[in-house]
Amino acid sequence: MTTAVTRSERRISPIFIGLVAIMGVAGWAVWTGFSASTGFAVFLFVVAGWVVSLCLHEYAHARTALHGGDITIGAKGYLTLNPLKYTHAVLSIVLPVIFVILGGIGLPGGAVFIERGRISGRWKHSLISAAGPLVNVACAMLLMLPFTFGALDAGVPIPFLAALAFLAMLQVTAAILNLLPVPGLDGYGIVEPWLSYSFRRQVEPFAQFGLLAVFGCLWIPEVNAVFFNFVDSVTHAFGVPDGASSLGYAYFQFWKGDPFS
Repeated sequence: MTTAVTRSERRISPIFIGLVAIMGVAGWAVWTGFSASTGFAVFLFVVAGWVVSLCLHEYAHARTALHGGDITIGAKGYLTLNPLKYTHAVLSIVLPVIFVILGGIGLPGGAVFIERGRISGRWKHSLISAAGPLVNVACAMLLMLPFTFGALDAGVPIPFLAALAFLAMLQVTAAILNLLPVPGLDGYGIVEPWLSYSFRRQVEPFAQFGLLAVFGCLWIPEVNAVFFNFVDSVTHAFGVPDGASSLGYAYFQFWKGDPFS
């Protein structure tokens, strides 16, 4: 079996490079206070960083599928990190960004189309589904480790610290929610190969509603409180200050004005 892809099929997209550049410039603007609107700079930093992580999330699915046996991945453009190549750009990029804006919740959408018939072995199918959430776990760790080791204790502007905490919180929520065994989410994709054929056929029609159902449940105050208390316990364990992510979300919502005004 070959997993070879052409150079053009794995060339990083200028769109992805542009997203990384926006994140870097916006982060610099937040740190230095260069922007006339700190909140808008935080917004750009978080959105760009969030979309970059979504691209990496889907790339992990695609790359793992390629090595699992789906040699069509390269031709579909999934290895270029170009979000416009995804099967459902609205579900993959637009909807997750809306989730962040409306509720401060990081929840990846559906994206790459994998030809599962080309892949044999239940473990391979489970690993393909697990690859995306593992990227969110890795991103969360990278964003929280500076807090853990005290690298942000002194001299770091509060808006930047808050923005970083908020982005880290989004990664934590994305990892937790996407690992839920709900049809349509990666958590279900991990366990699906081990379920009976009849059960999989019964739940298949509900997969398209899984993402919205989870988001809807989080609007229930009791569920929302339990979930975010758990998220806060995770971020706090890594040294993220209490209230830092909430302050970052307040900056992120720049249209509501300066949180300190």
